[in-house]
Amino acid sequence: MKIIKNTFQKQVKKIKKQLKIIKEEHIISQFCQNNLLLLTFIITSVINSTILRFFCMNSIENYLSIKAILADLIVTTFIGSFSFLFKPKNRFTYLLSFNIFLTLICIINSVYYTFYTSFASVSMLSLTQYISDVGDAVVENVIQLKDMIYIIGPIALIIVYLRLKKKNHRKIDIKSERKRKTLKSLGFTGILLLIYLVTMNSLDVSRFMKQWNKEYIVMRFGIYVYQANDVVTSLQPKISSMFGYDKANKEFNDYFANISNEPETNEYTDLFKDKNVIVIHAESMMENAMRLSFNNQEVTPNLNKLASEGMFFSNFYSQVSVGTSSDSELTSTTSLLPTKSGTAFVSYSNRTYISIPKLLKEKGYYTFSMHANNADFWNRRKMYESIGYDRFYSKVDYKIDKENIIGLGLSDKEFFAQSVEKLEKINKEHDKWYGLFIMLSNHTPFSDVEKYGEFPTDIKETIVEEDGTEKEVVYPYMEGTKLGNYFKSLHYADSALGEFIDELNEAGLLDNSIVVLYGDHDARLPRKDYNRLYNYDKENDTILDETHENYKEYDSYQYELGRKVPFLIWTKDMAGTKLNMKIEDTMGMYDVMPTLGNMLGFYNKYALGHDIFNTRENNIVVFPNGNWVNNKMYYNSQKSAYLSLVEEPITEEEISNNTEYANKLLDVSNNIITFDLFNPEKNLTLNK
Repeated sequence: MKIIKNTFQKQVKKIKKQLKIIKEEHIISQFCQNNLLLLTFIITSVINSTILRFFCMNSIENYLSIKAILADLIVTTFIGSFSFLFKPKNRFTYLLSFNIFLTLICIINSVYYTFYTSFASVSMLSLTQYISDVGDAVVENVIQLKDMIYIIGPIALIIVYLRLKKKNHRKIDIKSERKRKTLKSLGFTGILLLIYLVTMNSLDVSRFMKQWNKEYIVMRFGIYVYQANDVVTSLQPKISSMFGYDKANKEFNDYFANISNEPETNEYTDLFKDKNVIVIHAESMMENAMRLSFNNQEVTPNLNKLASEGMFFSNFYSQVSVGTSSDSELTSTTSLLPTKSGTAFVSYSNRTYISIPKLLKEKGYYTFSMHANNADFWNRRKMYESIGYDRFYSKVDYKIDKENIIGLGLSDKEFFAQSVEKLEKINKEHDKWYGLFIMLSNHTPFSDVEKYGEFPTDIKETIVEEDGTEKEVVYPYMEGTKLGNYFKSLHYADSALGEFIDELNEAGLLDNSIVVLYGDHDARLPRKDYNRLYNYDKENDTILDETHENYKEYDSYQYELGRKVPFLIWTKDMAGTKLNMKIEDTMGMYDVMPTLGNMLGFYNKYALGHDIFNTRENNIVVFPNGNWVNNKMYYNSQKSAYLSLVEEPITEEEISNNTEYANKLLDVSNNIITFDLFNPEKNLTLNK
């Protein structure tokens, strides 16, 4: 024991001696002075990544995450270490080049997160071909002043370099010394890496490998490690045919082994068998807008009417990822979830899919899609062949004049009017048909306000003066805001919907048809835009302070729950019958296929969703980022936290089981698409 004590005391003395030498000889200050460019590169790069977390995941836990800061420090120190291999005159060029590169990573992710509430993936580079079609949306709703703050890094580096150059800051250039410094820096990086690895746990490793939970990865590994890992993950579509097929196929077969080849029946089985199907893909239509009125005018009177007369599913989520509208089409027609990397419509259009159009074609249906936009937008032309549509009516099939354009293309009212003419011809030529009608006018940036028609989003009140005269007072409220413009756009889209139903009825096309409507996704507007809607102080034309008694909290949980979209099934004679109901159980886009399938008489064993009338209160909706929601709670996998939606206690076992189920579902869905597991030529074990 005495020997150990003496040894420890000797080591302490050595450390104190070294610290004294460092202090007396000003080693740290000399290192900083001699390596000012390198330190500036490292510090500004780490600051930028920290600022990014602050803007995207606004909590102290996130933007001051020690793990993320340490990871960013490791990456930047590693990159900076190789600057010593260059001669002093070229060292600045090397550091500036990488500083600009890392700055671009921060800017791109900052812009991307604003629109998608997720971090960017290099697999989405293939989608840049569509930017010209939605350029206004990007400029008006996505790019913000905060996204430019990251350029402080390169600017600071340039300023430091110029000041050093002005001072004629020169050092003796010895090759052996450059190598020694490089090795020392790499050694220091190795020590930091070792410290970081010690802090990791199994959950960190699991989520890093799967890449589903992007926020968690950025919070634990930093933006630079995330982006590097994303590059590797994004290569999967290119190499999937060579590696991992057997494992994916086994997991696929194990998952569906206990699922019957025969559907589970209920009182709605074959309810609409042999009926024509009109599916309305309602662009950016949100469920919460259905409950809003301005000056006693409903935002969506026609949608509300359909919901009150039909089957209305009020707790419905769209489950989209970066593919937005195309993801909702994929999930609603195939009951699969968006892919981990890229989008199915663009990256995996050559896969085999089991879809609603294909299954209905087997029953004698003619299937088609109508959308007055470019046929190649979201690669629909190719993907629709894989999904199984007989015909795609796109932009070239419609008459488009300048006066009937709203937003990105042909106005919804004109689109529906011309579509009814086409549908009348289809109805004469085919006994049964299934058609998808994709709306367009209510697409971000919601800026064609003058074309939406009169729908003020202000507050008008009549007050009585002291002399008894009446006076109308107007408070601005949502006028001039992006959210206010969205409501105007939505009111127009709702008006077009009402006219479409009337035109279908006049043409006799509703007599043997059901109408299915779903909102493809929410308005994609930031959470802060809703603060004015719920906390407006009309007397002062301001927003209520958080301390005010009438202040309504609209936190991240409320925002996520508020992204629900409408889903309804309607026929012209359903009002007042037992089918006229409101279903409040949690439901997702992947439940559309099995729910409709039971009613129309088709079945897909490999659907990931469920017939809502069979699952009801036990249903769970899994989101592409790993979050999930059911009737009892909303679980945020990024934060490993939840919001309870019921009074009864939530058990850890419930959370663990549902999270495990969500992760398994995401993996199986991704494997089905990535490895083309529905292709009978590749998957010989597939049950036909």
